[in-house]
Amino acid sequence: MTHVISPLASPVPVEQAYTALREGALLVDLSQGSRGVFHGPKAASVLNGLVTNEVASLAPGEGVYAAALTPKGKVLADVRILRRDDDLLVDVSAAAAAGWWAMIRKYVNPRLSRFEDVSSSLGALGLFGPGAAMALGAAAGQGAPELAVHAHAPLLLAGVITTVARVSDAGVPGFVLYAPSEAMVVVAQGLVAAGAVPGGLDALEIARVEAGRPAWGVDMDETTLTQEVRLDELDAVSYSKGCYTGQETVARLHFRGHVNRLLRGLLFPGGAPVPRGAALQRPDATAAGEVRSTVRSPRLGAIGLGLVRREVEPGTTLTARWNDGRDEAQATVVALPFDE
Repeated sequence: MTHVISPLASPVPVEQAYTALREGALLVDLSQGSRGVFHGPKAASVLNGLVTNEVASLAPGEGVYAAALTPKGKVLADVRILRRDDDLLVDVSAAAAAGWWAMIRKYVNPRLSRFEDVSSSLGALGLFGPGAAMALGAAAGQGAPELAVHAHAPLLLAGVITTVARVSDAGVPGFVLYAPSEAMVVVAQGLVAAGAVPGGLDALEIARVEAGRPAWGVDMDETTLTQEVRLDELDAVSYSKGCYTGQETVARLHFRGHVNRLLRGLLFPGGAPVPRGAALQRPDATAAGEVRSTVRSPRLGAIGLGLVRREVEPGTTLTARWNDGRDEAQATVVALPFDE
């Protein structure tokens, strides 16, 4: 993928960016992800057979969050899919992009749906916070569109036709804006002039962990089951749609069984940084899970996400151990999201 130069100049420090996300509007560059377009009358049905959510019935202006799975039901990628008038736009994180496109090249016949990677020609900006809609409306000069989560609409920003999608990635009101890469600087400048604060991805990462949303390559990967990382709770799974790759495992767990571990929040009261992969143990030293994401939240202190044995209830105090057991920290298990 061609490197895309960030349209944001002089991003603010992470503390200021986090305050903007919680109290105002934070603007971040999301162009490091991968974006693809699927063409043709059969594009929706083709994608429908590859992901966990309903795509075939989407009308223009609608969208879904979904996962692509291995045949054994493990998470290959998580994706945002937007149905536009003449095509479908798919957005996937940089970490999951290689697996996603390998799956597409393997299973999608270009004669049924022509597909193309448009990551270098189509940029993406994220606008998050309680003031996001106000900043978007001010930049457009006409008010922000009223959208349900995952719905999208065209909006003219700084003279550029931009696709604006409502998202819930950070646990606060948010939008992702897609526009030609060469126009992203003027779009970003218009949003900053309307009150958005330009920042980096660190504040967004903190908000993601606070919201309990798994990131591919960190909290989930090709060894992780869909229900282990709450993708069903995050509306990424339809239990009534037709067949798709990996469906048998997902359906069996939902209707007749359960997973043995769940994504949980972790509070580290000692404030010590805990690395990904640290082992979680009960007081009797038996295994209880593993630490995945860790961040330092300005509101909550040192927190993280972990895959924890399902019988370990919120409120339980575990010990995180790493460096061959030479380092340790206490970890309190909490339900997700952290604010509940």
